Amino acid sequence: MRQRGFDLAQLRTFVAVAESGSVSAGAQRVFLSQSSVSEQLKKREERAGQPLFVRSKQGVNATAAGSRLLDHARRIIAMSDAAFEDLQGRSLDGELRIAITDYYRPHDIARILKAFSEQHPRLKLHVTVLPSAVIDSNADDDASFDLGLSLRLVTGKPHSSGRRGGAASTVVRREKLLWVSAADAAPRPAMPYQLVLLPSSCQLQRFVVKLLDEHDVPYLVSHSASGVAGLQLALKAGLGISCLNESSIGGGVVACAANIGLPALPAVEFHLLPARPGESERVSNARMALMRLFA
Repeated sequence: MRQRGFDLAQLRTFVAVAESGSVSAGAQRVFLSQSSVSEQLKKREERAGQPLFVRSKQGVNATAAGSRLLDHARRIIAMSDAAFEDLQGRSLDGELRIAITDYYRPHDIARILKAFSEQHPRLKLHVTVLPSAVIDSNADDDASFDLGLSLRLVTGKPHSSGRRGGAASTVVRREKLLWVSAADAAPRPAMPYQLVLLPSSCQLQRFVVKLLDEHDVPYLVSHSASGVAGLQLALKAGLGISCLNESSIGGGVVACAANIGLPALPAVEFHLLPARPGESERVSNARMALMRLFA
């Protein structure tokens, strides 16, 4: 009799490829070779009886059938993880408050938090979007959140997280920082550069202004947005240029060409703040579970 259903490990591989957009990136996420992942995808499509991906030089995109399977796969994986955590005595209940920067994967964060909630259905989740500087500076004393995820520039200079005792934060993701503009903008923007920025409370925007000043690049601030979503809309509307980390670049916005006279940008990292003294077992377990999802 032909086996029914799907293998859980292969479903994890399928989800990794679908979310990363390429076989090579998906292989890195599940710690397998590209050939192994390609073989798993082939078996998955044979089992499904229809193509799950459209392949091109740019990567892979899920077909209609692949998108349906992706929804099922995420729920199946979440339920499996929840069952395992429960049997290990690590199932979470009560309430958990997370402070998170809105630069972190804005097009994907809702799905990530939904997966976390499905893994821990008895946990009530509260999420607050705050500037990274506020998250870092209140790491010790702010009782409004249990866990914080902030963005930091990779400049080679020491960074103070505000956490007493020198406890190190955990880097869960590293991305390129890019100059960006509307997809239909002129290849070479007019001088002075029209900047679309967030308020000065944003460390990334302060860095951009300082960097341009240091390199004597002429600019003026043409639009100020209140958050990353507003920044994306202003960029898409062609109101100017700005810089965004890779996962924040949305539709209608593209990276600027490298030869338009703008200084090079550093990478950015997303840090999960370290435990506070006396952190509860519930928060510690949630930290470990979120580290896997945030990565």
